[in-house]
Amino acid sequence: MVRGIFRSWGGRAVTSAVSLAVLAACSSGDPASPPPGTSSPAGAPSATSSPSTALSAEEKAKNDALAAYRGMWQNFVEAGRTSDWQSPKLGQHATGVALTNLSRGLYADHYNGLVTKGQPVLNPTVSSVEPAGDPKKIIISDCGDSTDWLKYRADNGQLADNEPGGRQAINAIVEKQSDGSWKVSDFGVHDVGTC
Repeated sequence: MVRGIFRSWGGRAVTSAVSLAVLAACSSGDPASPPPGTSSPAGAPSATSSPSTALSAEEKAKNDALAAYRGMWQNFVEAGRTSDWQSPKLGQHATGVALTNLSRGLYADHYNGLVTKGQPVLNPTVSSVEPAGDPKKIIISDCGDSTDWLKYRADNGQLADNEPGGRQAINAIVEKQSDGSWKVSDFGVHDVGTC
């Protein structure tokens, strides 16, 4: 059975505390990437914007959290091509339980002779920010599509199974780190068809 990478390692959906805390609200909105976060300090105008168009601290935090979430999955996609469970890139946008889950999943694929090919489609949105105004924790809801992101046998390039990927609700906690960066600290992926 062909299983999308969002599907669990071992046949069960990957779940975590965030899955229990937040139910994803799936949208069928435009899958285009949100605008990237700015590199100017929170509340400071960028070189091309006037003070009236500068992002608020909350908007900048939302953009940075969404960028970290997308970055985590992109690093996971790259590592999945060879099931490189030790890739240093995995820690660029993930920490804690999220990083552990990514590494363990890749290790299981490596051990079982599997690699992942293709690319997921992500549609993340910010569900909540804590505290409002100057966020330290942001909850992201997504309806990820793993239809074109599947596992293959590394030895012969054949699909690992015949179970298709599909749309899956994903919830993530993204937290501001002590150095000011944002990283995904936990995430949960629900079964195919949950959004």
